[in-house]
Amino acid sequence: MYKLDIPVDPKQTAAIERRRNAEQQRQGRIFNARYRTIGVDRPFLDHQVEEKKTQEEREERRNEAFDTERLRQDVTAQLLEAQELERVRQLNEQLVTYRTHYQRPEDRRDFDLYDPEGLKKDRPARVSQDDPRCGPSGLQKFAGEDHNEKSRRKYQQQQAEKWLTAQRREKERAERDQKYADELFHKKQVELDQRAVQLSKMEEDCRRALDTAVLNYNMALAAKQLEAREVERRKEEEEKLADVGAHVYGDILTENPEVALSAFGPHRVVTDRWKGMSAQQLEEIRRQQRLQVEEGKKLKMQEAQVEVEWDRQRLVDARAALYRQQEEETAARRLRQEMDTYNRQLSSEQLAHQQYLDKEVYTNPPTAAYFLQFNTSSR
Repeated sequence: MYKLDIPVDPKQTAAIERRRNAEQQRQGRIFNARYRTIGVDRPFLDHQVEEKKTQEEREERRNEAFDTERLRQDVTAQLLEAQELERVRQLNEQLVTYRTHYQRPEDRRDFDLYDPEGLKKDRPARVSQDDPRCGPSGLQKFAGEDHNEKSRRKYQQQQAEKWLTAQRREKERAERDQKYADELFHKKQVELDQRAVQLSKMEEDCRRALDTAVLNYNMALAAKQLEAREVERRKEEEEKLADVGAHVYGDILTENPEVALSAFGPHRVVTDRWKGMSAQQLEEIRRQQRLQVEEGKKLKMQEAQVEVEWDRQRLVDARAALYRQQEEETAARRLRQEMDTYNRQLSSEQLAHQQYLDKEVYTNPPTAAYFLQFNTSSR
């Protein structure tokens, strides 16, 4: 369990130092142009993933410890709150007891001012309208007073009773209507339940009939498939017998030379059926070979003549190329001289312009501190 009263947490200090080292390493990777353009450091990324998992596990254990401490503190707070409530209740009981025995209302000096029985004990302000105490200085009789208060209150009570009776009747009528509606709803529910039972029974009968029809259809289909398989078996046996007869009495075993002829032309044969060449075919092959030898000799003589012609043409081209190269060198020499003259003129103009910038324009050059403020953070 974590100690919450420690002023400086060494783990927090270590975490800050670890983040500072990670930031320095990140700056080293980001500011390294070769490393940034080639790729990323996979081992370092894996190391970061491991560190993140370790940090998450540490945070989870820390949160669990905080939760345990919070639960313990909640229980302690509940106990203290219960004790405080009990102490307040006891103090209130003692206060009520003290007030009951030592601070009674009737023992107070000004109790007659707020005595609840004071009106019963006191004489009325006036007995009638002709009471001699109702003089001008007594302030007991004023113009516009309600002298028929009792009759008015009685009439109001009768009206209130009439309204209550009407409300009671309205409530009874609403209850009767609700009861009648409930009975109708109950009857409708019974009717719907009976209809649902009938529909369920009809659905069950339909399902049973459908199952019977499907069973009959499957049996008929199975019989049909069995008959089809039997016909297929017989047909396959007949095909096998026909195939055996074709192989036995065919052209392959009888060595018929016509079966070796290919469908792609008379100059091609089927290798698995060919039994060799005839004498006429061999003589034709030798004749074609002699013709090919004579044609080869003629081609060699033509190639020799073409080679001699090419040698003569290469000699003419070499002489023309040498002459053209001399002309190009002369033109290049003249161009270099003109370029050197132009470069010297341009150099003097640039030097004068640079001196003007240094002495007239750029009179406040930036210091090294201005350039050192860039690329100081990886964020």
